[in-house]
Amino acid sequence: MLLTTGQAAEELGCAVTTFRRLVHAGLLPGLARRGVRVMVPLEVVQALRTRQPAPLDKLDAGEVAVLRVDTAQLANEPDRSWIGFAATLTPDDLLKALSGWWRCDAASVAAGQVLPVTLSGYVVAVLTGLDRWEKNTKGRHAFPDAVLAGYVTDLARPTKHLIAPAARDRAVADLLLGARLASHSGGAIAYVRTGSAAN
Repeated sequence: MLLTTGQAAEELGCAVTTFRRLVHAGLLPGLARRGVRVMVPLEVVQALRTRQPAPLDKLDAGEVAVLRVDTAQLANEPDRSWIGFAATLTPDDLLKALSGWWRCDAASVAAGQVLPVTLSGYVVAVLTGLDRWEKNTKGRHAFPDAVLAGYVTDLARPTKHLIAPAARDRAVADLLLGARLASHSGGAIAYVRTGSAAN
């Protein structure tokens, strides 16, 4: 059975624009087209609906920052071609696309030791290597040593690619990737309590 993106969004209890980000990011398998409509297999929607929340209580920090991104868009910048997430990007391009200058509490981001990257409320990538940061003249921070610990290319199964050199980073990426992670913020960075005893 195939659903329209509107029906899929209704099943998931989200806005159709939120669901379409997952479609445009190339994260959903088995899509079909009927004219201009994109049709989504019911089992894909059911897999997303039953996805468990990220087990943040298993992290060492009492709070973690969350990077909220959109579908990858072309960047007019000398050091990167894309901004945002797409399952089709190479790991090098994806790391650049997810790296930026953010308004954030850099010390809090670093203290969390991990930066889950979410698209439409699902963890699609995980960054580590956040110990060092830089600050620009506009009060924004960047983390030049950030490592892409892992990412997903299929959110329904999910299909995870764990690529960090350190086993610890690969393990935390495996823990979080594909999970649901709600966060609220007016900017790119949100902060979420983990429920961990390490406060």
